[in-house]
Amino acid sequence: MNNLKKSIVASAFFALVGFTATAQNGNSFGIKGGLNYSANGDYFESASQARKSDRNIGYHIGVFGKIGNQLYLKPELMYTATKSDYNSDEFSMKKIDLPVLIGVQIIGPLSVFAGPSFQYILDTDFEGISVDDFEEDFSVGLNFGFALSFNNIGIDLRYERGFNHNEATFINNNLETTNFLNRIDTRPDQLILSLSLAL
Repeated sequence: MNNLKKSIVASAFFALVGFTATAQNGNSFGIKGGLNYSANGDYFESASQARKSDRNIGYHIGVFGKIGNQLYLKPELMYTATKSDYNSDEFSMKKIDLPVLIGVQIIGPLSVFAGPSFQYILDTDFEGISVDDFEEDFSVGLNFGFALSFNNIGIDLRYERGFNHNEATFINNNLETTNFLNRIDTRPDQLILSLSLAL
């Protein structure tokens, strides 16, 4: 029985060594892209009640750098396009994201990470209406998640939430041609799935 336990422990050890050997090590630079499953904050139409947003699929593409091994720093520069649905209306946003992540390798190819994400809004659109009156074009959020790295290929899943309140306002005309000031909370609330390739 002891021999069986030793065999199991030895097999687990060699499997762990094998995973570690194939994990992405050291400093690297590469490209990445993937999908965003996102929603923004409430939409306020004049004095009416707020409408919650439904999640929709967007995408991101960009570059990353990685410094370190067991403990690492990973800055990224991403172009991101997201969409949120408000009943039958769609709000889309295009932005530049700069996450600055600190990660720790836990076991083999698995690591966890967290850090701030700085975003700059490039363009927004609400059902054909260009929205450009923001409280701030620049805002900050938080990213945290986990990653798997095998040689030069990595996969990560993270959650992002905006820190600061940031509303966009715009004028919309109803059927009676009365102008209403509408507001959308542009803070992201999203799951992000990425595939990366170290070059």
